[in-house]
Amino acid sequence: MPHFMINCSQSILKLHSEEEIIEQVHSSAVSTELFNKNDVKVRVNFFKKYSTGVKKEDFIHVFANIMEGRTIEQKANLSKTIVKDLALMFSSVPHIGTNVIEFERATYFNKNMLDPNYQFSMPIGNILGVQVQNDESSSI
Repeated sequence: MPHFMINCSQSILKLHSEEEIIEQVHSSAVSTELFNKNDVKVRVNFFKKYSTGVKKEDFIHVFANIMEGRTIEQKANLSKTIVKDLALMFSSVPHIGTNVIEFERATYFNKNMLDPNYQFSMPIGNILGVQVQNDESSSI
């Protein structure tokens, strides 16, 4: 985690490949220094049929699913960074957006956590932007 789910019109593949889109969102997320590059997951869904209001126009929307604990400023910067970088890459695409969805650490679980020695990859203090001495770690 975090997981970045990209929904977009299929026709944007004429401009850049699926791999380039995935790499850009990954790079944008890592550049915010909120996540370890090995933890960032990016997936893309292309749509042939969709609506963008009263006329059909290309779109890209990124849903950023991240662990709770970031500040409003950090989340806003994440959204802005992703949109800014995608807008540079896709200057002709009129609809580009991102929103951040937080999930609770208490209810998150993955296969690695079945190991009793498993620890999250980043200390809580790094997430909140302060150094905290803590035996407990938090995932990003």
